[in-house]
Amino acid sequence: MKSEQVNTPKGNILIVDDTPENLHFLANGLTIRGYEVKCAISGSMALLGVADELPDLILLDIRMPEMNGYEVCEYLKANERTREIPVIFLSALNEVSDKIKAFASGGVDYITKPFQMDEVLARIENQLTICRLQKQLQQQNLRLQKLNDELRQSNRELEEFAYIVSHDLQEPLRAVSSFTQLLAEKYQSCLNVEANEYIGFILNGTTRMRQLIKDLLAYSRLGTKGREFQPTDCNIVLENVLMDLQLVIAETDAKLTHEFLPTVMGDSVQLAQLFQNLIINAIKFHRPEVPPSIKISIEAKNGEWLFGVHDNGIGIKARHFERIFQMFKRLHTAANYPGTGMGLAICKKIVERHKGQLWIESELGVGTTFYFTIPNPDWWAKMGN
Repeated sequence: MKSEQVNTPKGNILIVDDTPENLHFLANGLTIRGYEVKCAISGSMALLGVADELPDLILLDIRMPEMNGYEVCEYLKANERTREIPVIFLSALNEVSDKIKAFASGGVDYITKPFQMDEVLARIENQLTICRLQKQLQQQNLRLQKLNDELRQSNRELEEFAYIVSHDLQEPLRAVSSFTQLLAEKYQSCLNVEANEYIGFILNGTTRMRQLIKDLLAYSRLGTKGREFQPTDCNIVLENVLMDLQLVIAETDAKLTHEFLPTVMGDSVQLAQLFQNLIINAIKFHRPEVPPSIKISIEAKNGEWLFGVHDNGIGIKARHFERIFQMFKRLHTAANYPGTGMGLAICKKIVERHKGQLWIESELGVGTTFYFTIPNPDWWAKMGN
């Protein structure tokens, strides 16, 4: 048994014209070419027709009794249900002012009578193609919005989970560390060298674990516990950071210079953490026998402040540039360069919260520069923040 093939119409067209000959000509031409057609001989009939079923497109005459085409189009565009229906005007009126009035009332195209069927078809197909693309774009935007909402919710849940887990891990870790220290203090003389070495391994491990939890807590709280952005003088922020780091700077004989820094809209605590992590990173990865030399530069560029933290350290191979900003990713062993692998991941998240970008340029054995951007206050003003 053969199944019947159903041809789907290319589109539903409503023709509105008070001249029967025009209706007959257009209706036959469109039907032959696969369109489903309905006709109306007045503006009021057209409005009754769209109340029952929405067409994909309307061909609308201008000169009609009772209600002209301009009025019909304006009514359609004022109604939320029908405003998206494309309207192509058909008229013998050929003055520029007539065409301007047609477009002002909401029309998308204008065909002058007498018209050719091929021209009408081409303009109809063009408008229906535009409508299909717009619908696809709207659907894609809705899907993207849904995905963004889901991603934001997932990030919030992940941050909350990381905070809870990290917070809850601290208490048992504190117990392990405390009892191990007691064991070392009371029974060190009773234990052999190997046992005391094991105790040292435990204490070192708990110290690293405590720092890891601290960094994980800091990372998880960046988005949820950040302070409201305010005008922040980066010179003052950097000055406070250098005071905190004066001991490690003195111990390594590091030299740090900086240009005069701008005032930005930001979270002063997080910006301090950003500068501190990048400076410590530059000091930590200095070349042997070469004192660290660090320079902080600033440049106004494309509505943003471009910060650069330049060092003369060991450098990084280009293939590792992306990896170093990931959580827990390390390029060196903890024995050679202590740390948890969270510092640069925290920096990246801080910069992104400030609507900027963070990237690296480096040459192995020569030095590294970390660049990051922060929009200038004018940008925030334009965004209404």
